[in-house]
Amino acid sequence: MIVRESPAKVNLYLKVLRKREDGYHDIASLMQRISLCDEMCFVKRERGIILKCPGSSLPEDETNIVYRAVRSFFAALSNPAGVEITIRKKIPIAAGLGGGSSNAATALVTLNEMLGSPLGVDGLMRIGASVGADVPFFICGKTAWAFGIGEELRPADPLPPLWYVLVNPGFEVSTRMVYENLKMGLTKVPIQYNMPRFLTLFDVIRGLYNELEDVSVRHHPVISELKNLLIAHGALGALMTGSGPTVFGIFEREEDTVKTEQELIRSGIGTVFRAHSL
Repeated sequence: MIVRESPAKVNLYLKVLRKREDGYHDIASLMQRISLCDEMCFVKRERGIILKCPGSSLPEDETNIVYRAVRSFFAALSNPAGVEITIRKKIPIAAGLGGGSSNAATALVTLNEMLGSPLGVDGLMRIGASVGADVPFFICGKTAWAFGIGEELRPADPLPPLWYVLVNPGFEVSTRMVYENLKMGLTKVPIQYNMPRFLTLFDVIRGLYNELEDVSVRHHPVISELKNLLIAHGALGALMTGSGPTVFGIFEREEDTVKTEQELIRSGIGTVFRAHSL
């Protein structure tokens, strides 16, 4: 059996550039992995895919992104094997933290290692992009700028260590719903866009931005309240990640996150996590 951690992500910056003819949206987003992780266990089999998600509402069949990623991986091999995967969830579902995409990426990378690396990184990236826009980011395994629908990656400048407190209010938000409610018309105009620079802690705090936040806050005002609460507890900056509803606050020191986590857990506002950048 092989055990791997599958990390969550936060979007430090997310701008929607345009709506595409295929109905998706082009974005520019700075994404970073954090130490909040699911645990995934892999056992090799001769044939077939068995997926288990104990204690979770996730499906265990082809409607699960991990199952689809593994099926596509085996389809790309001339001599496919089989695997049993157990996912023990800690990352909230449909929370803007990329848990499903991370699980799919971890499955692809781990299976490739288990079978002697028959596919290169480019091959894994292609499979990842075919099942989910954020999967290539997690295969990449580094802080990166994501463009297109999220599958086009560019290395980011090194960031200082960041400490996070995250609050999930306990409900799911549909990414599709959020994008459908953006006030953005179809355009074919070429994108002219300069990426902001994130080099120091001050740059990160000053540059925090998520264009999806207004839509999610209109449907769920508690997201704005959580941001204000984190600031009141000493966060240097706060932002919703992805399409929400999870909100994160950034702190300069680990000891500040420990105190804030304890205070927010006592308040009962939702599920609170403490994490650091990877």
